[in-house]
Amino acid sequence: MTLLSVKRTRTLGPPSRALRYLPVSALVLDFLLMTGVFFLAIVGRRRLGVFDSPSDVTSTLQIVGPLVLLSWLVVIAAFGGYHDDVFGAGTDEYKRVFNASIVTAGLLGVGCYLAKFQLSRGFFLLAFGLGVPALLLGRWVLRQAVHRARRQGKLQYRVLIAGTPEHVDEIAAVLSRESWLGYHVSGALVPVADLQEETASGIPIIGACEQATSVITASDADLVFFAGGALTSAGQLRRIVWDLEQAHVQVVVAPSVTDVSGERIKVRPVGGLPLMHIDPPRSTDAARWGKRLFDLFGSSFLILAFSPLMAYAALRVKLADGGSVFFRQTRTGRDGKQFGCLKFRTMVVDAEEQLAALHAQMGHEGGLFKMQDDPRVTKPGKWLRRYSLDELPQLFNVWRGEMSLVGPRPPLPREVASYESDVLRRLRVRPGMTGLWQVSGRSDLSWAEAVRLDLYYVDNWSMLQDISILGRTVGAVFGSRGAY
Repeated sequence: MTLLSVKRTRTLGPPSRALRYLPVSALVLDFLLMTGVFFLAIVGRRRLGVFDSPSDVTSTLQIVGPLVLLSWLVVIAAFGGYHDDVFGAGTDEYKRVFNASIVTAGLLGVGCYLAKFQLSRGFFLLAFGLGVPALLLGRWVLRQAVHRARRQGKLQYRVLIAGTPEHVDEIAAVLSRESWLGYHVSGALVPVADLQEETASGIPIIGACEQATSVITASDADLVFFAGGALTSAGQLRRIVWDLEQAHVQVVVAPSVTDVSGERIKVRPVGGLPLMHIDPPRSTDAARWGKRLFDLFGSSFLILAFSPLMAYAALRVKLADGGSVFFRQTRTGRDGKQFGCLKFRTMVVDAEEQLAALHAQMGHEGGLFKMQDDPRVTKPGKWLRRYSLDELPQLFNVWRGEMSLVGPRPPLPREVASYESDVLRRLRVRPGMTGLWQVSGRSDLSWAEAVRLDLYYVDNWSMLQDISILGRTVGAVFGSRGAY
């Protein structure tokens, strides 16, 4: 099996050389941004007269400015802002840059005070007041570029997953779904009893977990994930980490926990044993008064803001065929309570009578039914659906407390009747006008993926997540992703 392993690992391909340049790219970007900010701070201090003083400090700033810039970069590096593992995911990168910036400002202020050095206060305020947001924005832009490159198959880490075939496929599915992480699964290691050509999902098996060190070293992988069933003891993992110390392979332990937000996870080492604590789901928090007040004020504002557009949409629907303007459909809300969900009518009047025939034609068996080029959609209905304007009347459902601005999709009663016990958790919160399902693809998502996103939202709710989803909804609507 060892010979087979070495032979197969040659197909992993060369490492992505651009990965090693990410820290350098971030350093160059920070330097350019700081240089521009410091120039603006010097000019702004002179032009705006911020904390103007009778003494001319411009010549002093020409000397002090570069020293402050260099010190700022050094502090960011000391805080780990240029480590390889901070780029591309999580908030750790932003926290390190922000904390380093605050420490630099504090050290500079205290140092100037103790040395009785007359540093321009206007320069100080402008440099850090503009510099901190500029650095964070620059890192965000760099991250978006990294994500785009990874979705195109660039900047990839070569990954091996060790564990039982079932756990390997589970981890591989998550890494494949989140392509922006840049984890390309090149092979798997399984227990000797499970050795075969590949896993059920097609991941090639390149060796046995019992031969982990030799197989991983021969594969030239960048990362190795240890999932369930890979190890027989903690001592085995410790020895593997020791053996891989000189191989520059990152070791990641992947517990059998998925779809849990980082805010609910706390790792607390006890006696050398890292214990993962998972906070309870937050579905009850999503039903409290804070979110309700946000919905009430938000819907009231949006009703006033979109009233001219809603009047125009209503007129177009009415003039199209003379039928009713609104379509009222029974949906299931929080705790299984049914309500009339309002939408602008986008289909012909007898759309419901044609539904059974379309089900048979498309072979539909269950879940949400959507099809491209639906013959029942009217001409104004296509325009309304493309930009989700048909859902604007649901603002009145939000105002009445039947729905929320953000939440799971409101299901039909017949869909709820076919729900399994796990899927019923979607009904613990009010359904939403938008949600993770919409900003992640809307109708392009499979039923299983839409349910997964809704359950993730229910269990990991936060107000910041709601605000983020509302912001992403604007892009999803104007981009018309998955809308038909």
